[in-house]
Order: sequence, then C-alpha cells, then structure tokens
Amino acid sequence: MDIEREIKVIERESENVLEPQAEAEEKTFDMTLRPKRLREFVGQQKVRENLNILIEAAHLRGEPLEHVLFYGPPGLGKTTLAHIIAEELGVKCRVTSGPALERVGDIASILTNLENGDVLFIDEIHRMNRVIEEVLYPAMEEFALDIVIGKGPSARTVRLDLPRFTLIGATTRLSLISSPLRDRFGATYHLEYYGMEELATIIKRSATLLNLEVTDEVAQVIASRSRGTPRIANRLLRRVRDYAAVRNAGLLNPESAETALRMLEIDRYGLDATDRRILETIIAKFNGGPVGVQTLAAATSEEIETIELVHEPFLLQLGFLHRTPRGRMATDLAYDHLNIPRPERQESLIG
Repeated sequence: MDIEREIKVIERESENVLEPQAEAEEKTFDMTLRPKRLREFVGQQKVRENLNILIEAAHLRGEPLEHVLFYGPPGLGKTTLAHIIAEELGVKCRVTSGPALERVGDIASILTNLENGDVLFIDEIHRMNRVIEEVLYPAMEEFALDIVIGKGPSARTVRLDLPRFTLIGATTRLSLISSPLRDRFGATYHLEYYGMEELATIIKRSATLLNLEVTDEVAQVIASRSRGTPRIANRLLRRVRDYAAVRNAGLLNPESAETALRMLEIDRYGLDATDRRILETIIAKFNGGPVGVQTLAAATSEEIETIELVHEPFLLQLGFLHRTPRGRMATDLAYDHLNIPRPERQESLIG
C-alpha cells in the first residue's frame, strides 16, 4: 500500500515538477541544500566575481555593503545569494517579501529591529505596495525612517535614525520596479540560466548532501531536463530518487532516471506536457502563429502569467518559440521536435 501511495505522489507531481517557483513544502529541503559561502556557489561566475569584490571592499572599509538588486527567472539562486552575502559579512539576514508588506507599520517594525550591518532581503520586490516603497527611499539613502503622527493640518513628521543596513531585493520582473527604487540600488545583477555542466555539478553536490550515490551519467540525464534551473534540478533529483526507491530497489542508474522522467512526461529537452500543448496549440489551432498570449492562454486553459513566467522563457531559449509584435509563433525547431510536418509557407521560406 505504501508503494502505491508513493507512485501516486510521483504521478501527481508530474503536473508541477518543472514549476520554477518554490513550493511551500520544499523550502526546508531547499535550505538543506543551499550553499552557505560564495566559494560553494556553482554558476553565475560574473555575478560571483563582482560580489566577491563588493564584499571584500565592504570589509576593508568597515562599512555595510551597498544595496543590491538581483533579477532573473525564478529558481536561479537569488535568495541563496542573499543568505550567502549575510554569511560572508557575518551579519543576520532578515527575510520578507513584497506581498507580505501590506502596511507602513510592517516595514517600520522590520527596519527598527535591524542591527548595524544587517541584511534585509525582500523577495518579489516588484510586488511591493507603492506606499511601502516611498518609506524605503529615505531608509535606503539616509538610513532614516519618517513617521507621520496625526492627521490633517495637525499632522507632523518625526524622523527616526536607523542602523546602517543592506537591502537586497530580488525580482523576476525588473520592468515592474519603479525607476526611483531601482536607482537606489548600488549594484544590480542579472542571473542567467545555468549550463549543463554547472547543473550536473549542483546535482552531484545535492546528492552527496542527501547521502545518494549519483554517477556522472545520472547527473547528466537529470541536468538535461532541468531547464537551466538549479531548483528544478534538485526537485528532479528527488523524484528520480523516489522512483528508484519504489520501483528499482533503490538502484539509481541512468535507466531508472530515464524511466522516472518519462513517467513525469519530461522529454529529452526538458519540455513537459504543458510546454508541448502550448506549441501544439499554436501549430494546430493558429497555423503556427502569430497568436496573442491572451488568446493562447484561453486556448490552452493556462493562466497568462504561467505562460509568460514558466513556459515561454524556456521555449524561447530553446528556439521553439518566437515572440513578435503580433504574437507568439512556433519555429521550425518546434515542428521538428513534435514531429509535425511544416506548412508549405514555411518550407518555401527556407528554400
């Protein structure tokens, strides 16, 4: 009975296993595998080099690090880097998120409880209330908090001094951050998708922490399906581990890994059933496109934000999707991957 329940869990998770956002129940798992120091962090070489200089310079000056903004797709290490920076500086890291800061009192409470040099990490900072954002302006620039006391003509502003702290923001939508807020960050870094070798290294490191024996071949199989995202790589490692335990007597080899990933409907490029349905819809219902994202969302019964943040970036990266002013178009590579004959109008274009 336990085996049947485990298999059902594996099959159910095939629906969201490639979702780059962290599920609530796996955040503890992420913390276990998260590197603690900059030298342990794999990938993002340019960002690591720049952060190393920034941290060393702050140490030499004896001052807090300047404010830092990370942006890029979910699951690439923005939160991890924030914790690493705090660890390297030897200070505490206070974590919150844009949606969690609903009232001025929320951010005022956090700011007044910081200690000198502490790191305040705000995830999804683009979703922060504009009123909260305005409170942050003097806090970031002058390390001061302006509190309005009273209402109407008798209202007055009291300024409270704050400890010198470092604000680290993380966002997947840089364009949604206002220019005044963006300009107050001293350093802005873009995190990019990871290469195969980097992902394989991360998988082997995670396997060691989980007391798993993973060969280079198994790591490569998982890495090739991980959509360039460490969080997805670690999640797939868990699913492959579960399958091997339930169906293969605990033996984790390339064959069991391939079979587990097929059960999850993840193909050799890392596309899942929803990715393929999006491409098939563009091709079958809209003659390859172009088609607007709203129409595409309605035709596939997916949310617009899910298409734009989860599926579209990876399909664009692989070259399966082309985004034009008129909408999304399936490329020749998409036709070939899905084994669908190209229409005559496309064949004439290529010769």
